[in-house]
Amino acid sequence: MAHEQESEQAEVVPGEGVASGGGLSRPAHDLLGKVPGSEGPGGSDSVTTVLVAFGANVLIALAKSVAAVMTGSASILAEAAHSWADAGNEIFLLIANRRSRRPPDVLHPLGHGREAYVWSLFAALGLFIAGAAVSVTHGVQELVTPEPAGQFVVGYVVLAVSFVLEGISFLQSARQARSEAESLQRDLIEHVLATSDPTLRAVFVEDAAALTGLLIATAGLAAHQLTGSSIPDAIGSILVGLLLAWVALLLINQNRRFLVGQEADPRLRAAALQALLEAPEVARVTYLRLEIVGPRLISVIGDVDLTGDDTESHVAVRLRALEARVSASPAVAGAVLSLSAPDEPTLVV
Repeated sequence: MAHEQESEQAEVVPGEGVASGGGLSRPAHDLLGKVPGSEGPGGSDSVTTVLVAFGANVLIALAKSVAAVMTGSASILAEAAHSWADAGNEIFLLIANRRSRRPPDVLHPLGHGREAYVWSLFAALGLFIAGAAVSVTHGVQELVTPEPAGQFVVGYVVLAVSFVLEGISFLQSARQARSEAESLQRDLIEHVLATSDPTLRAVFVEDAAALTGLLIATAGLAAHQLTGSSIPDAIGSILVGLLLAWVALLLINQNRRFLVGQEADPRLRAAALQALLEAPEVARVTYLRLEIVGPRLISVIGDVDLTGDDTESHVAVRLRALEARVSASPAVAGAVLSLSAPDEPTLVV
């Protein structure tokens, strides 16, 4: 069966093998394999990454605001708006981590994992409004009614310190992303764009944009100093705003995809199929769907043909036991398995 794949997903790596034998008491992680971030949705690494970014952005926003007042630079003011927007976004991301980790209940049998995408969507909208719109608007106003800037040394110092702090935050998010990417045999950028963890993607992309924005602001401030014209500074503010708009739209689109339902990566599906086929009680698999229901969390739906020729009641017990083994994995929110029809084609890895 073919499915369009646009992004990642619950990060499950092929297991190291399933022990032989017919017992059904083995834990589910033996069936689906190791799970990166096995602490579950919204792991501790993601919380640390967001907290580091929040602390850095608050300090940077304060410094940039003071520098913007002292220098009168449009580019630095745009960067101040950028940093305040990022700091506010981190609050949404912390809420996303916390609420998405709530356990399943009667009304939410698959848990609350998708809440992570709702709150991350709010954060992206905030970046667009508080960051991009403010920066572009102020840049246009500066073009219409230019004002001279001064105290350039203060601006350069603040931008340099901001670059260092943003770099620390970026390295933290890159460290987490690189570790996960290696376990999934992806390159860094591919993993950031595809990961089912919206907080990791948001912090990484926003920090990369912040570093780029600082370079733009520095160039705008330097051009203002050299030419005596505020036009380059205003253009820098507009460019920072357009950069933030692009980042915000990217994050909005990724969260939208996961909210409407996104099937897991083909490599994950192949690994899960292989693990099921290796289970001694499974003769064949005729249908398998893995859907993302939260950060590093999937639901599993499939049709299987069990070995042997048991009575209907015994087959039902074996099927429920197989479901329980799959559902016990930290990466699985729930599993629903049905019996295959005799004429259904067998899936192959």
